[in-house]
This record gives sequence, C-alpha cells and structure tokens, in this order.
Amino acid sequence: MVPTVPSPRRPLDTGHPSDFGHPSHASRAVRHWYENELGWPTVPGTPVDLPTGLRFDVLDAPVEAGYAALRHLVPGSPVAVRADRMRILVAAGSADELPGLLDWLEWGALALDLRAIGEGGRIEAPLPPGTPAPGALAPGTSRLADSPVHVPGPVDTSVKTSMDTAVDDSQGAAVWLRPPEPGCEVEPSLPTLSALGGGVGGAPDLVRLVDTMATECHRIRLRRSCAQPLALS
Repeated sequence: MVPTVPSPRRPLDTGHPSDFGHPSHASRAVRHWYENELGWPTVPGTPVDLPTGLRFDVLDAPVEAGYAALRHLVPGSPVAVRADRMRILVAAGSADELPGLLDWLEWGALALDLRAIGEGGRIEAPLPPGTPAPGALAPGTSRLADSPVHVPGPVDTSVKTSMDTAVDDSQGAAVWLRPPEPGCEVEPSLPTLSALGGGVGGAPDLVRLVDTMATECHRIRLRRSCAQPLALS
C-alpha cells in the first residue's frame, strides 16, 4: 500500500515591513517585525496592538511634555509618537506607581494630561522604521506649517528634526521617534523607579522623568487656560 504524502505547502507569507501594498500584508509585516525581530508579543487582530504590562508600560502625554523629558532617557530607550501624543516606554509595573509618585512629587492634586498604560492595556503598534505610513506625504512635502508643534526650551536639532518628521509622517498612525533595536533586550533601557539615586545598569530614573513631564503638562494647562477668551458679563 502506497502511503499518502501530503502536497508541499507554501511557507506563510509574513511579508516585509516595506510591503504595504495591501492592508493584510501590512499587518502581517508589522506583526512579523515585532514578534520575530524584537521578540515582543502582539495582540491578535487588526490593526496590530502591543500589550502593556508584560515587557513594558507606557507613559502617554502631549508631545511637548514628552520632548522635555527626553533628556532623562538613555540611548535605546524607545519613544513613539502618535499625532500630538508622545508615548515613552517605561519599566513594567510603572503604571501602578504613577499615582503615588505624582502624590509624592506634589502633583497629585492637579488634573494633568499625563496617563500611564500598564497591565491589561494595549497600544497601537508603531510602524517599523522605514515603512511608509498610510497616506504619507510625498518626499519633500510637509504639513507641519498647517499644524506646527511648539517645543519649549533649548532645542536639540537632531531630536527636533526627528520629532517633526515623525509627527508629519504619522498622519494619525503611531511611529517610532526612537525605535527599539532588534536583537537587544529592551528592559535595561527603560526608566524605572528602582533607578532612583543611580540604579544598577544605568537605567533612567522614573522619578525625574515623571516630574519633568508633570511640570510640562502643568505649563501646557496654564497656557491653555490663559488663551481662553474671558467670559463677558
């Protein structure tokens, strides 16, 4: 009796991050980059989301507040931008520490536009570096003149240029301002509460990061309040 041999199957076409000709190809390419290049878990479904609380938590704040805090990060600390929001990856468990940390820093009584996403949460997976965003502009064009991003304080030209490009290219999609590096563990580069006073391994200090972001969020709040027209009696 001749054994039945199944016909050869084609390998799963995971695509490449540059293959964005079709939405399903794009999702597979993005998922492949995170799962195979970085070793990060993804959430099933489309669009591709990243679960928080496993390898990292996320601090979400206005771009201005996030930019002011970049000086507290080390090279390799991943930072993403989505529209006018910046998302800074921090050590897993940091989201639970944020309320108490803000109270300790005497920011707890104010309503700040700063939130943490931790265990059980998710964020949209930023596009892998070098991939075009849906509806991206042609090279040499820009929409920044229509919706400028105000960046306070001294400007690091290289970072400011990267941020302008990221905000412009995203067009509503999340993109990396400082992408994670394939082949490198992300955890040692993430801000953590245990780094207070100079933590082991040179991890960024979560306290300084949060204090700076809270200060800038408060300044943004004050500017918006002053910009509101006075009510006529």
